[in-house]
Amino acid sequence: MKTMVSIPEAPLGSTGKTIPLVGFGTAQFPFGAATEAVKESVVHAIEVGYRHFDTAAIYQSEEPLGEAIAQALRLGLIKSRDELFITSKLWFGHAHRQLVLPALQTSLKNLGLEHIDLYLIHFPVSLKPGTGFPFSKEDIEPLDYEGVWEAMEECQNLGLTKSIGVSNFACKKLERLLATAKIPPAVNQVKISVRRKAFILQPTRR
Repeated sequence: MKTMVSIPEAPLGSTGKTIPLVGFGTAQFPFGAATEAVKESVVHAIEVGYRHFDTAAIYQSEEPLGEAIAQALRLGLIKSRDELFITSKLWFGHAHRQLVLPALQTSLKNLGLEHIDLYLIHFPVSLKPGTGFPFSKEDIEPLDYEGVWEAMEECQNLGLTKSIGVSNFACKKLERLLATAKIPPAVNQVKISVRRKAFILQPTRR
């Protein structure tokens, strides 16, 4: 019999929601090379108590993560999808205002879910629309902070994601985004050494 762990949660910014403090990453390289292993790992992780799962469009792990969630439900490891906290990320090549909503809709289709809990801008740059991985320096374009964030806000307002945030943003880039944001980012996920940490952004009093 496997031991079930209990993972503490923290308030998610000013959203009124909570986020598990320990998450399970699903990136593997080369991307998409071990989808069955991802699925099996996620099912096992759910069984032992993980409830926060991190994926991204570029990881090609959304589909096996979705399959693992469906299997966990069939096995009775969880009673409802709402017991899980699912994070995904917007790929650079889709970081254009008109491409954000379709990109999230594709991620939801891959996951087999009606919504996710957190959607992040993966990096504060854009690529030429539709550019995949790998990419060249010539493909890199400046991020339209205002337009892309407005599209992220639309995703939250439509109920397709419960919260929105960013990843790999330095302080000056956060300040630039916050200057026009109607919904402030709930999280800034950054990589520290070999680990990823999500810093929950708290509202400041002005």
